[in-house]
Amino acid sequence: MDVGLIGLGAMGRALAGRLLKAGHRLRVWNRSSGPAEALAAEGATRCANPAEAASGEALVSMLADDAAYREAFVETGALDAMPKGALHVNMATVSVALGKELAELHRQRGLDYVAAPVMGRPDVAAAGQLNILAAGPAAALERARSLLEAMGQRVWPFGEAPEQANAAKIAANFMIGAAVETLGEAMALLDAYGVQAGAFHEAMTNSVFAAPIYKIYGKRIVDGQYDPPGFKLALGFKDVRLALEAAEGRNVPMPLASLLRDGHLNAMAHGEGDLDWAALAKVAFRRAARG
Repeated sequence: MDVGLIGLGAMGRALAGRLLKAGHRLRVWNRSSGPAEALAAEGATRCANPAEAASGEALVSMLADDAAYREAFVETGALDAMPKGALHVNMATVSVALGKELAELHRQRGLDYVAAPVMGRPDVAAAGQLNILAAGPAAALERARSLLEAMGQRVWPFGEAPEQANAAKIAANFMIGAAVETLGEAMALLDAYGVQAGAFHEAMTNSVFAAPIYKIYGKRIVDGQYDPPGFKLALGFKDVRLALEAAEGRNVPMPLASLLRDGHLNAMAHGEGDLDWAALAKVAFRRAARG
């Protein structure tokens, strides 16, 4: 398939590698030229702008936030460059409101649109082990299936309205943030009593909390390994804000999300936004005067 890919951050770069490996013809664009040049050396075609990347039969996008999508697709004309009947698979974490708006903009232009945000870090993406949360019209989802299966281990359908997948991803990331907050508070309590955090983490993640989130983030907290980040705390902050925005839109109280927002603000105020999301634990230690 002739596929464009817009957005070559760590995750987008990994997705591009999976598409090339699956044999797709790939055209790429990124704001900074380095990642596109590297992929060109692997067989991709480097594009001068988003519109050029969007001019084929299918497009995959992985941009940072709502503002980046508005710039690439509305302001610089990528949407208008897509031929009628083309497919766009948006794999980023964006707001429910933008997801709904993008679905309507594509519908007006006769384009297929699928929201397919992912669960997993860039190393998971590079291995083709992502879990993909997908939503969109049934026919569009079926068209997107070969692309999604090239990039992930399983596709989880969440409905025919694309924004339903955005809501699912935001809810999932809220749960991750809550788990990191729980881990940080627990580790601060252990520190106050002189309990060896590594032993506790091993016991919990091999019994009642044997889940990847507790294993991965807990290990980073135990080791104090916050740099380089696998997923930046600033991006976690964005996702917590998206959860609160979506909740307000449907009058859903989320008191824990409000607490998480303030914890993330504390971290950002201390210059920790570029550290790994696990660095949220540093806030718990500061509150307890342990760090």
